[in-house]
Amino acid sequence: MGLTSHKLLALAALLAVFTVLGTLWVWPKLAVRSWPAMFLRLGTIAVTQLSLLVVFGLAVNDYFVFYSSWSDLLGHEHGAGVVQGAGGTPRATTPSGGPAAPSGPAAPSGPAAPTGPAAPTGPAGVQVLGTAKITGAGSVSRDPARIGRLDRVRLPGVTTGLSTDGYVYLPPQYFQPGNETKHFPAVLVMTGFPGDAANLVTKLRYPATELDLLDKGTMKPTVLVLMRPSPSMPRDSECEDVPHGPQAQTYFSTDVPADLRAGYRVLGGAGSLGVMGDSTGGYCAVKLGMAHPGTFPAAVSLSGYFKAAEDVTTGDLFGGSQQRRSEADLNWRLAHLPVPALAVLLADSKQDGRTYADSTAFAAAARPPLVVAQATVGTGGHNFTTWDRLIPPSLSWLSARLPAPG
Repeated sequence: MGLTSHKLLALAALLAVFTVLGTLWVWPKLAVRSWPAMFLRLGTIAVTQLSLLVVFGLAVNDYFVFYSSWSDLLGHEHGAGVVQGAGGTPRATTPSGGPAAPSGPAAPSGPAAPTGPAAPTGPAGVQVLGTAKITGAGSVSRDPARIGRLDRVRLPGVTTGLSTDGYVYLPPQYFQPGNETKHFPAVLVMTGFPGDAANLVTKLRYPATELDLLDKGTMKPTVLVLMRPSPSMPRDSECEDVPHGPQAQTYFSTDVPADLRAGYRVLGGAGSLGVMGDSTGGYCAVKLGMAHPGTFPAAVSLSGYFKAAEDVTTGDLFGGSQQRRSEADLNWRLAHLPVPALAVLLADSKQDGRTYADSTAFAAAARPPLVVAQATVGTGGHNFTTWDRLIPPSLSWLSARLPAPG
């Protein structure tokens, strides 16, 4: 009987009812003062609570499809995603205008790394708070020229006044001899909400995955910027410029790129940044790409949705404006606004009832100059195990649409 089977949910609910009724029936018989009776009473309470929790868990999973099968729940699903459909023409492998001059100090080229808070690099720039371990790198080496470096950072927003903490991964090529003046493309990677940027390192292993793809030659050296999708925590801003509130979209499209180019050797000019994320981060990635295709020419959504959430965590995102609410609906944008020159990859499990059908419909409705491809796995739910299988082909696809270091 499948994990998401309605029969399983009905059976669990029936057993929970019998458990509660059984507890009520047996409880008077256990109302005696003895140690065995006391332990039996505790046992009936535990069994009753457990049965109710099972029903609640199955019902929530049935609605959200966090896990699509028993093997998915146990982490036994394997196999990378397969990219299908139109993907657009890859960008040139060298920057058309050459690398932009660095707008701030270059990152150190040796293995030394800051161990404490650093002063801001100027009017804009990453604040480096320290370094972190690259989970899953499969090497005992700490030489950045071999495994890269993972900085813990704070990204202040000079334009918006917002700020968030995260990680910046610099690939090994950033530190290798002969590359001291090279600038690199970058990808903004966002979690779901509320999320934790550390999960992008420890659970989804983005830096380790890039290392593996670099070894296989299926990805260009790229700076990864790992962060939450909301710079206004604990509020979920849905990457929206909220009237009289946090200007989250401007933060990601203006402040973060400025910080990166001021603090690291990141390519300047249009088309040098990609964006991707899971769940809320996936929605934000496509939204930012559609609204700012000159800044983000390629976007990847891992099980992302297509319409801004509105709930207790978001508050009023639109100031009562129906136009703003409509523009936060990606399907409405596609139908009613000028189509952006953007490449999008929608990556889902075919068993994810929350997103796969919507992704397929969006891909079918796309028209040039917007090009949409899909990456799929046959099984899996709305969870880290599924996204871990979709990340390698997604990063390779995204890298092919960004310029090479230069």
